[in-house]
Amino acid sequence: MKKIIVASHNPVKIQATLDGFMQMFPDEQFEIEGVSAASEVKDQPSDDDETYRGAYNRVTNAAKAVPNADFWVGVEGGIADKDHDMESFAWVVVRSKEQVGKGKTGIFFLPPRVAELIREGKELGEADDIVFGQTNSKQANGAIGLLTHNVITRKTFYVTAVVTALIPYVHTELYPSHNQ
Repeated sequence: MKKIIVASHNPVKIQATLDGFMQMFPDEQFEIEGVSAASEVKDQPSDDDETYRGAYNRVTNAAKAVPNADFWVGVEGGIADKDHDMESFAWVVVRSKEQVGKGKTGIFFLPPRVAELIREGKELGEADDIVFGQTNSKQANGAIGLLTHNVITRKTFYVTAVVTALIPYVHTELYPSHNQ
């Protein structure tokens, strides 16, 4: 059984990680655990590079906190201004002792009122709760679920990024290992 450490206690991130691993490795069995791991970036990363760094830092800090695992996973959601609009996305970094894989979700654009609240200093989840009259939506289906009527949930949004981050683990012959 392979042990996965997710650098979060958020149940959506944990389940998305497990689903992605199970899709890519259907013959494996996994145990999964969430741990707190600092991102070392702002609570609401505000560009692509900062969001990626947050996911990478979470993985690094989770590996230090729980060194006896097979995989460590960091999922970091971020936003970025694009012209007068604001896009939302997430980075996923998967690390093992030999390899690092990286994947990113697609993007979608936030409603102007949500973007305005973020620019005023709110995190995306808090802004969503205000605009949509929800409570703790970031631990449920998030902005993507609210905006698509759950056609795409936060979990399904993240699963594809987990799967793409696992490509180097499936095609080891194509990706040189990174001893970290």
